[in-house]
Amino acid sequence: MGSTAVLSAILTLLAGIGIFLIACQMMSSNLEAASSEKLKHLFAKASKNKLLGVGIGTLGTAAIQSSGATTVMTIGFVNAGIISLSQAATIIYGANIGTTITAQIVALGMFSGGGLSTTVIFSACAGLGAFMSLFSKKSNLKTWGGILAGFGMLFVGLSLMSGSMKDFAALESVKIFLASIGNPILLVIIGAIFTAIIQSSSVMTSIALAMVVSGLITLDQGIFLTMGSNIGSCVVAIIAGITSSKNAKRTALIHLIFNCSGVVLFMLVSYLMQAFSGGRLGYGLIFEGAFPGAPQTQLAMFHTFFNLITVICMLPLTDLLVRLVVRMIPEVPELADPNAPRLHFVDNNMLKTPPVAVEQTKKEIVRMSTLAMDNFNRALRIVSTLTFTEKEQFEKTENEINYINRALVDFVVKLSEQKSISEHDHVYLATTYRTIRDLERIGDYAENILEYSESMAEDGKGFSDDAIMEINTLQKLVSELYSFAVKAYEDEDFEALKQANAVEEKIDDFTKMMEDNHISRLSAGVCTPKVGSQYLSLSSNVERIADHLVNVAKSIRSLQIA
Repeated sequence: MGSTAVLSAILTLLAGIGIFLIACQMMSSNLEAASSEKLKHLFAKASKNKLLGVGIGTLGTAAIQSSGATTVMTIGFVNAGIISLSQAATIIYGANIGTTITAQIVALGMFSGGGLSTTVIFSACAGLGAFMSLFSKKSNLKTWGGILAGFGMLFVGLSLMSGSMKDFAALESVKIFLASIGNPILLVIIGAIFTAIIQSSSVMTSIALAMVVSGLITLDQGIFLTMGSNIGSCVVAIIAGITSSKNAKRTALIHLIFNCSGVVLFMLVSYLMQAFSGGRLGYGLIFEGAFPGAPQTQLAMFHTFFNLITVICMLPLTDLLVRLVVRMIPEVPELADPNAPRLHFVDNNMLKTPPVAVEQTKKEIVRMSTLAMDNFNRALRIVSTLTFTEKEQFEKTENEINYINRALVDFVVKLSEQKSISEHDHVYLATTYRTIRDLERIGDYAENILEYSESMAEDGKGFSDDAIMEINTLQKLVSELYSFAVKAYEDEDFEALKQANAVEEKIDDFTKMMEDNHISRLSAGVCTPKVGSQYLSLSSNVERIADHLVNVAKSIRSLQIA
């Protein structure tokens, strides 16, 4: 084979890797969009139950075909304080099991009988999926077309990689070179480095499968390369954890220790088998006996077996592992103020899994609404009593509302740019800008009410008892409206929206009655003109707060159209 043929084989391998990577990305993004609602509910069930955490990680990774995305999303959850380190650890365990699905699919596609090979049949799905994506008018069919096209392209890339391996296998010098790499540790290091470079253990495992099937390397060599790919896959999590909180860094370290522990365990067992059998027994021999005549299945099944056994061994040690990483990355005094405003439910790491990020965005908005209503109630208590003990907390909450207003809008902009978002979620994200603004305005009106109380305190004049009773009644009506508005917003409940509208009408009628009562009190000399103007302004501000709450609830009408 001449230099031209060698160059052609190298270029073909690069082309195959490129197509395989794009196919993985296509499948991942479209699977996320298709299973967005299920993913949201799935990761919302993360609990202290370790087995449930493993199941969530396994199913989530199998659904989106990316252990990297699952791990990065888990780091985002830890960074936001939504799940604990122990919960994160078990989800990561499951992600390692779920990622073996790709190797099983690739192995299945490598079978060929007397007629058409499964690779050719599966590759044809790329064309079928492309037609669905291009010519279908329904968004869900476009999404499934993208999944099918990505699935087919996996095997187009695999076919190119396998073809290049056959070309390399024809080179005696290549065979001799690869045969000389028999050191298991060196093979693990090569697998780790290559996986770290391309940031995909699925590609590394698929290349190893193609090399084993073509006879370029032995099954044992492929096994150690695959073990190394598990270590290399930790790079994605490490990158995500570097710029995040202490707990996020610890989560990335848990992922690294877990995968390294599995490799160390299997390497020790391998050396013991070699020692006691005089070098005759190894993993390759065991899996060749278990699945004779199918090298692709032998390596794929080892990959699954490796991750299952590692999880079984590490699961009882989870609490110990958590304590270890906490000691390795201890808490130290930070320059940043721990009480500084922050987003509690979203994190940039969650952009890797948009469907879950959308659900967390809704939680952040509901939290913002709670803060706005807390300040509204504080302002009414202060204006009614002219007691300012809550003023400091009011100002702190107002700063937090303003921070969320800016930071959450920035996050939603980034989230909206992600490709794997369903049409429903796109429409929802479009409504969030106004919703966030509505809630920020509620905070501003509460601030106005606080200013009225400060002005009255300076003059030494407060509201009459009758006026305070009316303010208390108005406060109860707004609280009732808030309950219906949040229920409508969270659950897309149109019955709750109808009830919110009804309460808002009551508030309009009540504020008009307040104006009439104020005129009567003014005529009777019960209150002064200046205090009366503050009372009317308060009434007007509360009415506008009610309008903004109803706007939040009404945002679900756009989702009905979607």
